[in-house]
Amino acid sequence: MGLPATGLLEQSWSRQRPDLVHIATEGPLGWSALRAARRLGLPLVSEFRTNFHAYSRHYGFGVMRRWVLAYLRHFHNRCAVTMVPTSGLAAELAAAGFDRLKVVARGVDASRFNPAHRSEDLRASWGAGPSDLVLIAVGRVAPEKNLELLVAAFRGICRVRPDARLVVVGDGPGQSWMERELPQAIFAGRRLGHDLAVHYASADMLVFPSLTETFGNVTLEAMASGLAVLAFDYGAAGRAVSNGVHGWVAPYNDAASFERLAVMAAADLLEIRRLGAEGRRAAESMSWSAIVRQVSDIYGQAIDLHQVGF
Repeated sequence: MGLPATGLLEQSWSRQRPDLVHIATEGPLGWSALRAARRLGLPLVSEFRTNFHAYSRHYGFGVMRRWVLAYLRHFHNRCAVTMVPTSGLAAELAAAGFDRLKVVARGVDASRFNPAHRSEDLRASWGAGPSDLVLIAVGRVAPEKNLELLVAAFRGICRVRPDARLVVVGDGPGQSWMERELPQAIFAGRRLGHDLAVHYASADMLVFPSLTETFGNVTLEAMASGLAVLAFDYGAAGRAVSNGVHGWVAPYNDAASFERLAVMAAADLLEIRRLGAEGRRAAESMSWSAIVRQVSDIYGQAIDLHQVGF
């Protein structure tokens, strides 16, 4: 969340005045940046990175969803531009009253996330041989990630592939529950950098049942690592995964279809690996360079809008 720091930011930016302030979080630190920038007359851009309003129902305060959304709208509408990762999210936010939205997709480092990092030794430590199926789930292990569906899908997979392994990379408040539900799963904890890339590349398929992502970077990371992807048809998967080409996408929030696709996919390891190779080829074209140029252009537009008082 970040602690409030309005005074500190004002002092710093008064000493060395920036051309523009880019806010990447809407919490207390982000609000401090917004206040400080407006007091100093600095151009502002923001990113809508996290569906805080959607998360509220998973943590026992769903009744506050409308209030949280109102706060986010008030926050972002005080900026010259708000960047969002998908056109679908842009349409959703525009319908909720958000202004001046720009779609900026995300890329992937295809050299860091690469099938070349596959480790048979790591697979062996998971109890998996070269011809066994290894599924991986990457991200915060928390209720908003739809853990119940992950558990149900893996149980269905085990009925057709008893040799299947599930590796959970990440940590969070839902881990103890998952450990009770799936004692046979491997909980690898939080992984970063090259270690994370090796874990991706050593699996065969990403299983990603979350319904609360603004984008879902793990989808592109998995594709770049040579994994087939099973996800819902929205966010990064809706943009990057062609059904039956790079993996499988289920209709949004259709749990039964998700489980059915999981079981169908698990029955054919050769097809999973073929689709993973196609995903790798697609990810190689999703570089950051074009995205960086787009962000630079948006900064220029934001400065122009600020000068005319948008």
